[in-house]
Amino acid sequence: MTSKEWEYFKLSEITNLITRGITPKYVDQNGLVVINQKCIRNGNISFADARFTDNISKKVPDNKLIRQNDILICSTGIGTLGRVGFFRNAIKTKATVDSHVTIVRANEEYVDYKYLGYNLFNRQQEIEALAQGSTGQTELSRTDLGELAILLPPIETQKKIAKVLSSLDDKIELNNKINQNLEQQAQAIFKSWFVDFEPFGGKMPEDWKIGKLGEYLEIKRGGSPRPIQDYITDKGYKWLKISDVTSLQTPFIYNIKETIKESGLNKTILLKAGTLILSNSATPGIPKILGIDSCIHDGWLYFPESKFSNEYLYLLFKSIRKNLILLGNGSVFTNLKTDILRNYRTILPSVAILKNFDNIIKPIFIHIQNNTLESISLTQLRDTLLPKLMSGEIDVDKVEV
Repeated sequence: MTSKEWEYFKLSEITNLITRGITPKYVDQNGLVVINQKCIRNGNISFADARFTDNISKKVPDNKLIRQNDILICSTGIGTLGRVGFFRNAIKTKATVDSHVTIVRANEEYVDYKYLGYNLFNRQQEIEALAQGSTGQTELSRTDLGELAILLPPIETQKKIAKVLSSLDDKIELNNKINQNLEQQAQAIFKSWFVDFEPFGGKMPEDWKIGKLGEYLEIKRGGSPRPIQDYITDKGYKWLKISDVTSLQTPFIYNIKETIKESGLNKTILLKAGTLILSNSATPGIPKILGIDSCIHDGWLYFPESKFSNEYLYLLFKSIRKNLILLGNGSVFTNLKTDILRNYRTILPSVAILKNFDNIIKPIFIHIQNNTLESISLTQLRDTLLPKLMSGEIDVDKVEV
C-alpha cells in the first residue's frame, strides 16, 4: 500500500494465529498460570483472577502459551463475550488461557499489535454480535472472528495512532499506581495507629473504648424495586450494582452503568455523593465512597450516623474484611448480615485522636479522588479519539495529548 492508503483486510489475513485456549486441569498452586474471562477488563489483562493448571501430566502446546504482543478475546459468557484485552506492560509470568478465551497474534509485517488491540477493543459489541448459539450458550468461533474486516492505514500511521492512545492509557495506569501507593500508605497508618498502637507505646490508650460496631454507627440497608427490570430506564436515577465496583481500583465511584425510573425511588434508597457504602451480597465486604448521587439496592449497606469519618470507616472495613467473611461461615458467602457487622467488636479512639488521624488521612483521599477524576477525563478522551482515529476521521498527526 502507498503512504496515504487505508485498506480493509480480514483479521485472518493479518494474524499469525487465532486459537482458543486449553481445557485446564486446575491445581491450587505451583502450576502454569491460566488466564480466564475475569482477567480481561477494560482493555487490560490482569493476573489477579488467574488460576493454575497441571502442565506436567498434560503438556500445554507452545502455540497456546501467551506472548507479549498477544491480544486476548473472551469467546463465551454472558457479560464477558467480546471483551478484548492486551498486555501493555511486560509479561513476567509464563501463562496460557482457558478454552473460553481466544488468542489473536498479529503478523507485525502488516499490523502493529497495539493498533490491532485498540481496533478490536473499539469493536467489542461488534465482536460479541458475531457469536452464535442459543441464549446463554453463545460462542465466538475462530472462523467468524477471522472474517472480521480490519481497516489498516500504513504501518507508520498505525504506530502513531497506537502511540497516541497508549500515552493516554499510560497516564491512566500511572494514576492507578499512584492511587494504589497512596491507599497502601493510608492502610499502613491505620494499622500503625489502631491495630499495633505504635504511636501510643504499643498499647491502646486508657481513654479509648472497646465495644460493638453497632454502638458507634447506624447500619442500614438499601432497597430494590421489584421486578427491577420494570424500573430500568435509559435516563433516570443512577442505580449502583456491585458489578460496577468489583474491578474498581479507587475508593470513589463515578461510573455507574444503569439508571432507574423516578417511580422506583419510594422502594430504594437515594444517597448523596460523598456517602460511604459497603457491599453485603454477591462480593461482600467492599467499601466504596460515592462520587455521584446514586440509588443503592439491598445488596449495599450505608451508615446515616457514625462516630467515624468516611476515611476511617473505609480503612476499617478494608482491614476487617477477611474476618467478616470468616464470620459469614466461608470464604464466599452471599449475604453479609447486618448483625455480623453490628456485633463486630472494635475500638472507639478518643475524639482528639480521630481528629488528628483525619487531618493526616483526608488529604491522601483527596489526592486519590483527584487522580480518579483525571483518569475518568483521560478515559473519555481516549474513547472519543479511538473510533475517529481508527476510521481516519481525525489525522493522527494533528492530535496532541
